[in-house]
Amino acid sequence: MGPTGDAHSPHHHAPGGDAVPGAVTALFVPLLLAALLAVTAAYLLAARRARRRNPAQGWSGPRSASFLGGTALLAVALLPPLGPAAHTDFRGHMAQHVLIGMYAPLLLVLAAPVTLLLRTLSPGRARRVTGLLHSRPARFVTHPATTLALSTATLGVLYFTPLYDAAMGHPAGHWLMNAHFLASGCLFAHAVAGPDPAPARPGVPARLVYLGVAIAVHALIAQAMYGGFFVGVHAPVDQLRQGAEIMYYGGDIAELLLAAALVSTWRPERRGARPRARPAVPGSGGVPVR
Repeated sequence: MGPTGDAHSPHHHAPGGDAVPGAVTALFVPLLLAALLAVTAAYLLAARRARRRNPAQGWSGPRSASFLGGTALLAVALLPPLGPAAHTDFRGHMAQHVLIGMYAPLLLVLAAPVTLLLRTLSPGRARRVTGLLHSRPARFVTHPATTLALSTATLGVLYFTPLYDAAMGHPAGHWLMNAHFLASGCLFAHAVAGPDPAPARPGVPARLVYLGVAIAVHALIAQAMYGGFFVGVHAPVDQLRQGAEIMYYGGDIAELLLAAALVSTWRPERRGARPRARPAVPGSGGVPVR
């Protein structure tokens, strides 16, 4: 990716000022590790229960492997050495952003955690969950247009206003930013290509359009950052440019993988053919799995 302009000269100090205190890092590392292990164990136990409840249907091994891969990427992004480096080096931040906001969400979403939950719940509880999925707020939050705004449009606000420096100035702001990356990334991946039930999800052609818009906006933000146009991040010029390259190329690969996951679900219907009903998840109250 070539330069599109000169970077602004004031960007000569690392974001967030001083390094995160060692005491804070020492506190968060074991908590994060314990949380990741607990979530992974909960998923694997649920998969085991699903196989026991319905041995004929079982649970997909690749889906379990996908979930393990997603939590492993989160561990790489949040734990040392990358986790602490992301507080003081913009390149580390961008590598963390791509892992937390794009790669890990894709793997976690492809693991179909909601479908797994429905298969392990009693029929009554499963119906309550599916009712929640069909509620108006859930349909709004999981619509591709909403998830596109949350995952992509907010990047312009983060990197072209003082918000990034303000968030990096305090450990809590940094963790909230990472939580936003993960949540918005999971919502977008789910809206575009998730295997879990999504009542508000449009057809594949429409989702390809939303994904195309995300790719274009992501590339424009990275190019503007590389050229130093309107950038609100205070960091050395070399860090800005290398961080922009990580965002540009790393984001391209993640979005191509998401597109491949979407296209793999495309089953165009023949003209005149009656639509085939999708199988319902056992214990899901008759909600079909997409």
